[in-house]
Amino acid sequence: MTPSPARQSLARRTRGVWETVVRLTRPFTEALVTGRADPARPRSRARVPSMLGLLPFQTIDLVLLGDLLLTFTLFGSGLSSLESQAADARSPLDPQWIMFAALAFSLPLALRDRWPLAAWRSAALLIPLGTVVSRQFLSGIPYTAASAIMYILVVYSVAVRCERHITIGVWIVSVLGAWMIHPDSMAVVTGMVTVAVLFGYNVRARRLAAGLLAKEERRSERALAAQAALEERARIARELHDVVAHHMSVIAIQAEAVPLQASGDARRLEEGLKEIRALSLAAMTEMRRVLGVLREGDGYADTAPQPGLGRLEELVDTARSAGLTVTLKLIGDLMGLPTAVSLSAYRIAQESLSNAMRHAPGSTVLLKIARYGTELHIQVTNNSGHRSTEERGHMGHGLIGMRERVSMLGGKLWVGPAGTGFAVTAILPITEDA
Repeated sequence: MTPSPARQSLARRTRGVWETVVRLTRPFTEALVTGRADPARPRSRARVPSMLGLLPFQTIDLVLLGDLLLTFTLFGSGLSSLESQAADARSPLDPQWIMFAALAFSLPLALRDRWPLAAWRSAALLIPLGTVVSRQFLSGIPYTAASAIMYILVVYSVAVRCERHITIGVWIVSVLGAWMIHPDSMAVVTGMVTVAVLFGYNVRARRLAAGLLAKEERRSERALAAQAALEERARIARELHDVVAHHMSVIAIQAEAVPLQASGDARRLEEGLKEIRALSLAAMTEMRRVLGVLREGDGYADTAPQPGLGRLEELVDTARSAGLTVTLKLIGDLMGLPTAVSLSAYRIAQESLSNAMRHAPGSTVLLKIARYGTELHIQVTNNSGHRSTEERGHMGHGLIGMRERVSMLGGKLWVGPAGTGFAVTAILPITEDA
């Protein structure tokens, strides 16, 4: 049966009133009963001196030790003060009650580091009981200096370690308690508690801001690490492309040419197959070196040096064995180049020769590398070879890799058709940090 509109409206109003009551009483219920404080911040601990090595613990929490010493000091001074004032008032009060009041005004302080809300709750209960004893012989304000110090420190700990609504509930209960215990001192108590709450809340806000900043810094570090990993993967992919494209092109051409060159001659066929096997092993060795960085987590890393211009002759010999007619010209002092410049120049030459093998087999190639001051010029040109100009086309991932290498070093690259063939020209700046 569907409720009438009047009942539905009454139910909505009742629900709204109840939610408002819950929202208004939440600071008090959490402060007095259900609330929980944040865990203590990690801090360094002092090691126990070797002369105290028989103790069951090896380190000392200096903050907790300070609270315990201060609690003992407040208890001792408070007990002495209460006893002297009780004697001056010639009160017949039992000394046990005086000791109880001294404990009530100091003991909650020992709990404030590990359980700040429990310390405040015990203080909110014990201070009124202690004032019942102390007001019998104290004239004026029924609080002692020990009780004031203890309560201010406990409220400060709550403001530092608890959420804002719990701190507000603690402040309101403290003000109402001061009004109920001694209305004449309510203004003084309210001012002291307010200062402690504001100071503690400010410390909490700064710590939270510092924590958020540290978290953001860690997130940024993870993002930078991920970006570095992506860049490393791109570098490895670029290296793999250069290695595989070059060696596989040579192997494919050799595998096609060897049977034709052998013409049934077993000796020439065997020599050709040995050469293909040597090229395959060289390709596998270089691929293993490139991928070695990926195995560092397994405790293995290939530390072989990266190829450079010192291996140009080997590169040219491989291209010649694949049917290209390669002319190599070196101008200037190419020794002592920065590693990045030497590696990039080698890879540009390697990719250019690989493109010539794939798109212009049997072509004539001019490979010219010259150093002019602080610049390294690489020029690779080839004709159309055995294929027509309509079949040529060098654009692909290799040229993208060339552009990335040149851009990384701040150089310039030109690629495109040249006459009946193709040309690659790169200028790499030579800097010490390259």
